[in-house]
Amino acid sequence: MGSHTLPSDPRPAAPRAVSDEALPSPGAAASPGTTASPDVAASPGAAPPPHTASPPHAAPPSAQEPPPRPTSVAPSAASAPAESAPAKSAPARSAPAGATPARSAPRSLLLACGGSFLAFLDATITNLAVPDLARDFEVGVTSVSWVVTLYALPFAALLAPAGRLADVFGRRRLFVVGTAVFTVASVLAVVAPLFWVLLVARAVQGLGAALLIPASFAIVLADTPPERRAAAIGLWSASAALAAVAGPALGGILVDVANWRVLFVINVPIGAWLLARAPRLPDADRPGTAGSAAAGAARRGPDAVATVLLVAGIGGLVLGLTESQRWGWASAATLACLLGGAASTAAAVGRSARHPAPALEVDLWRIRAYATANVISVLFGAALYASLLLGVLFLVEAWDYSVLAAGFAMTPAAGWAALVGIMIGRSRRQPAPWALVVGGSVILAATASACALWLPETPHFASGWLPAGFGLGLGIGAVSVGVSSAAALAVEPRRFAAAVGLNIAARQVGAALGIAATALLVDRSGGGVGRFLDVYWLMAALCAAAAVAGPLLRVRPPAAGAAPAASLPQPRAAAGPEAG
Repeated sequence: MGSHTLPSDPRPAAPRAVSDEALPSPGAAASPGTTASPDVAASPGAAPPPHTASPPHAAPPSAQEPPPRPTSVAPSAASAPAESAPAKSAPARSAPAGATPARSAPRSLLLACGGSFLAFLDATITNLAVPDLARDFEVGVTSVSWVVTLYALPFAALLAPAGRLADVFGRRRLFVVGTAVFTVASVLAVVAPLFWVLLVARAVQGLGAALLIPASFAIVLADTPPERRAAAIGLWSASAALAAVAGPALGGILVDVANWRVLFVINVPIGAWLLARAPRLPDADRPGTAGSAAAGAARRGPDAVATVLLVAGIGGLVLGLTESQRWGWASAATLACLLGGAASTAAAVGRSARHPAPALEVDLWRIRAYATANVISVLFGAALYASLLLGVLFLVEAWDYSVLAAGFAMTPAAGWAALVGIMIGRSRRQPAPWALVVGGSVILAATASACALWLPETPHFASGWLPAGFGLGLGIGAVSVGVSSAAALAVEPRRFAAAVGLNIAARQVGAALGIAATALLVDRSGGGVGRFLDVYWLMAALCAAAAVAGPLLRVRPPAAGAAPAASLPQPRAAAGPEAG
């Protein structure tokens, strides 16, 4: 008798209470009638209906009593079904959006690491080819230095606008375009009959690398689950660090065994492999997170005027620094390059601050952790590329190493840098980005100071160079992962590519300045080992400044928001850690 009165009066009120509580649940929103209510009543609805009506009595009335069935099932199902029901409903709702990135994350990470390795390898692989290039084309060493500089210039200047392009037109599309441009330019460099053709090819390579890098990093961040992003960043940074540090070693070996054209031949099969695999990347124009609608409102290409101003500004600054020794610091040409470059860069920043589709995401600099990461990137880039160029020059000119021996001597630092990045990426407990930056910078500053004080004029590989390579590799690996993680985790997911492009652009600007400063110090009159040691002091000062700024990189570690994001498949759960 009670079983007939319960469905008529109290039971209809119970389903309303349950369905109201269940509104945030994906299962409840999908079908509030019959299917969703058992799932919902299992968790929040278990407490309100205390009645213990038996299931046989609740089953017959099918026309009027679909809502009462949850209240009769929930008490008998106890707690085990209560926990399994939401687990079934949530993945069923989110499978189409989230399952593909999860399954494709390893493949995406592999391709992204291959792209970063390719781009950063060519930034340093030509360092030991300078004598051969000067001899083959019958030009001076100063002219040959533009083989390095013309790659670094467009690479640095176009990274920030390319980051916006990746957010606007799609990371996969930009990855394919960047890889194609880079590979074609490599073929042109291989067959270059004249020196100016090689310079053009290097500039186009820098353009391709600028498109490739922010797209590859955005692929890593967007296609990797939040709880695994820190590990993915570590592996991506390890591949970039390995390429940059191994470039001189690999270049020296290839130049000694074959000739300088082989340096560009190796790019072709890697680029072809990336182009063949890239179409398998997830087909998504933007990260599938909250804020995609806001990003869609500004789907415009970056401002062309500000982009030109930025390229001209950075180019003028580096040109003035590189040629200042030959032209003279007080000459009209040097002052015009330096002052004009600074003014052009400032104009690009000012125009970007007002433009609806800026070439530079100026507002990102208002985030303290992100702004600090960019400053540290400039310091670290200057120290890193100065050390790579300095190591080659010191071994060949001061210790009379052959090009092949110098290449092998640079290998240990590259191996340690890659190993540190991989270990950080695989660590169960991820270190805080600021701790990595401070610790790595202190190690680099101490190693550079030790080299400046104790590096002898005669070769001491085992007792001098090998320990220095260990310290440099350890510091480079830690800082690379730390500063990349801090920059990425400081912004919201929909702006990953723009933020990463600007951060790596800052590093490449520092690289160009570090190379120019190293050339100025090493080429000065007087000779001897002292000119090399002065560069080590410069490195120590740059790394010490990075260590002082490191504590400002207070970014919430990704693990803090990973667990809730896994249990609540809503966009804001994935966007939370980065925004904070």
